[in-house]
Amino acid sequence: MADDKKVKEEAEQILGLHQKLPSLVVFDLDHTLWPFYCDCCYEGDTPNLYPHARGIIQALKGRGIDVAIASRSPARDIATAFLDRLGIRSIFVAEEIFSSWTHKTQHFQKIQRKTGIPFDSMLFFDDEDRNIEAVSRMGVTSILVNNGVTLEALRQGLADFAQESSSHGTKKTK
Repeated sequence: MADDKKVKEEAEQILGLHQKLPSLVVFDLDHTLWPFYCDCCYEGDTPNLYPHARGIIQALKGRGIDVAIASRSPARDIATAFLDRLGIRSIFVAEEIFSSWTHKTQHFQKIQRKTGIPFDSMLFFDDEDRNIEAVSRMGVTSILVNNGVTLEALRQGLADFAQESSSHGTKKTK
């Protein structure tokens, strides 16, 4: 198990390497922040986060970067119970957890309306290609994770965000 404090410190160092940072970082839940599908769990189960997740979230908040959730889980009650039990629910500025066939475009439209943050100022982590592709088309920098959000995924996400932000200043090359 990763030490949350060490992960947070390393995440802070990674954030410090970038002049242009996202205003909002959005996380999927299942197989992105935690290693299970919450609709296959019971509210009484004991949830756990991937080893780097808590430290990364703490580092983002410490830098004044808002965090949000976009999850297509049909088990909203279980998901929110787990977030409460993990002591992180109050950290998120928006929590869009509902079943949908839109590959999270509805989730992001609601998050954008709630926060007022433009899509091109957001960074998104998810474990499903179809969500990454759909949300990327909205202008959100999107990173596919295989075994949960990690420091390496954060490093990649911030590098991609900086690159996409600089290309927006000249011309779109997508």
